[in-house]
Amino acid sequence: MIRFLEPWWLLTLLPVLAMAGAYVWRQFRKRQYAMRFTNVDLLRTLAPKGLGWRKHVSAAAFLLMLGALAAATARPSVDTEEPLERATVMLAIDVSLSMQAEDVEPSRIEAAQEAAKSFVSELPPTYNLGLVSFAKAANVLVAPTKDRSAVISAIDGLTLAEATATGEAVFTSLDAIRMVPSDGADGAPPARIVLLSDGYRTSGRSVEDAAAAAAQANVPVSTIAFGTDTGVVDIRGSVQRVPVDRLSLQDLAEQTKGYFYEAASVSELKQVYEDMGSSIGHRTEPREVTQWYAAVGLLLGLAGAAMSLLWTSRLP
Repeated sequence: MIRFLEPWWLLTLLPVLAMAGAYVWRQFRKRQYAMRFTNVDLLRTLAPKGLGWRKHVSAAAFLLMLGALAAATARPSVDTEEPLERATVMLAIDVSLSMQAEDVEPSRIEAAQEAAKSFVSELPPTYNLGLVSFAKAANVLVAPTKDRSAVISAIDGLTLAEATATGEAVFTSLDAIRMVPSDGADGAPPARIVLLSDGYRTSGRSVEDAAAAAAQANVPVSTIAFGTDTGVVDIRGSVQRVPVDRLSLQDLAEQTKGYFYEAASVSELKQVYEDMGSSIGHRTEPREVTQWYAAVGLLLGLAGAAMSLLWTSRLP
């Protein structure tokens, strides 16, 4: 799809359109004047055979050339998908005690581990991938790396703890992203955080503050509300309900321009990860094609000049 980076410059097409209108008007004026001369036989002897339709072809080429050059001033571009070779994905997994609930077979944490490993295997090897676990605090288990085996090993070794610090998970992931080497490139790497949680924040900085920090860093946070509202866990002999906090996770995703998903089974969680994997790794960038328009204008100008020289021995 063609779009213009500086569309105001398209106003330069107005003089071209005005010139085209003047040309058409001039042709009608000539026709009206010729009809007043009623002695057609005498006119044919006095005037040489005209160019007919050919005179309009060179004029059209000239006008099209001006139109192409005018459009070129608006910096036309096409959208292209650029691979993000420095792309960094931080996977943040909730390891609070509520993740031992068995409303998702065999348990929330085991299902999350299985699906997360599938996600890791689907990501292209050129992307950096890091892992953060969070309960009362958030910890970087694996700094962003291309070593998938290190991430899978850390996922297998996840252990549960008390509390849920959802906001801290985002802040810790942002810190890890900032540590990614620049590799000679300018600015921070394109990054995304994928956060899986099943409960309400009970510790650390607020989810709202985390969303503001991620938005300022231009890092979308895609969230997955995992589990069901009927989940329960036994904590030190006390059975507690552990419903999913969909609202705060959805707000976090929306405020950072990420995506919100709900998953209540291992198959749904795997599908979410597959969808995420297919959407990560490319970004749409405008690629300027001004030179195409200038080249078309040049060719049209040359064609118009050649036809004019061939048929009238003069330039238009």
